[in-house]
Amino acid sequence: MNKIYYVVLILITGIISAGCVEKFDLTEFNLSGTGANISGDTVYVQINPVWEGFNHPQDIIIGKEPFIYIADTDNNRIVMMNLDGQVLGTKAIKKPVALTQDYKLNLFVVADFDTLVGGSTITYSAVYKIDLFNASHNLEQAQVTRLIPRTLKDFSKRERIYTGVAAFFDNSIIVSSKGPVNTIIGEPPDNSIWRLHFKKTAAGKDTIIVDRVPNIDPLSSGLVSANQVSSLASFTRKTIDFVATLTGNNSFKVQWFTYVVTAQGEDYKSKFSPSDGVDLAMPNKFDQPEGSTIDFAGNIYIVDAMKDSIFKFNSFGDELQSFGGPEIFKSPYAVAFFDKTLYVADTGNNRILRFILSTDLR
Repeated sequence: MNKIYYVVLILITGIISAGCVEKFDLTEFNLSGTGANISGDTVYVQINPVWEGFNHPQDIIIGKEPFIYIADTDNNRIVMMNLDGQVLGTKAIKKPVALTQDYKLNLFVVADFDTLVGGSTITYSAVYKIDLFNASHNLEQAQVTRLIPRTLKDFSKRERIYTGVAAFFDNSIIVSSKGPVNTIIGEPPDNSIWRLHFKKTAAGKDTIIVDRVPNIDPLSSGLVSANQVSSLASFTRKTIDFVATLTGNNSFKVQWFTYVVTAQGEDYKSKFSPSDGVDLAMPNKFDQPEGSTIDFAGNIYIVDAMKDSIFKFNSFGDELQSFGGPEIFKSPYAVAFFDKTLYVADTGNNRILRFILSTDLR
């Protein structure tokens, strides 16, 4: 298995050579309306070739190995690639939309699940775990375990749709969901964030505990809301803070949830408020944010499918280099970052694009 890891530890700069880049001057794009939102005067450089052959890809992540994993949604598969863009394997799975990987190298996938109910095929939203480690990263041969739905109560929530997934440093997982049932007393709302814990039973078998993260409003138009969460992103440090993007009726469609412990208890709060004056907490900053990622420096990247743009913020919430517009993207849904390279699922154009800042060119 180590042999596989060393093979993929290549230098990104080997990709960026004469004739293989295309520069975008950020000042060229429209700064108003639903076009690009640009800050700074840095130039982004596109790395060629474009990765094609996908059909409405909705997520991309860089694994811990590092390999690249793509939710190739309308091709009903997960694609595993190395940093050169070579396909190393695929896994058939229905309509994957979100991915994450824990530090045990398990891949978690939000996708669809078909089952027979009363002689009819019913489709449910589902969360899967793919055991890559025990399959020596042979994706085709890796065991797939369905984590949700798993109980009779889960199967009663046919209209609940899972939308995002992220892994913490302790290998616990959070999953977001959305749906129409949000106001029935005694019933967990469909617009929720769930935490999955994995434990061993006395017999040595794996068991899963699923808990709803409390005190997050399912329908709020303000902060600390789970109103139609579209993606989740965790930090690389020892924290259970996370960033969520939302597409519901909310003025704050990107929110940083920070875990706060006080004498009164433990709870998630908003990292920023509008009174802080930071760009990330500016009301109505985003239209349709569908994806997010966080790099090792704590910078936050957001893709807005309606604005066809990428936004970058530092850990203080200040906007850094942002770029885009319909000249580059069409409904981007996901973004990933590794070794100074930005990977974007350009969903409407059925491709993956890569960029590097001109200041990072060696």
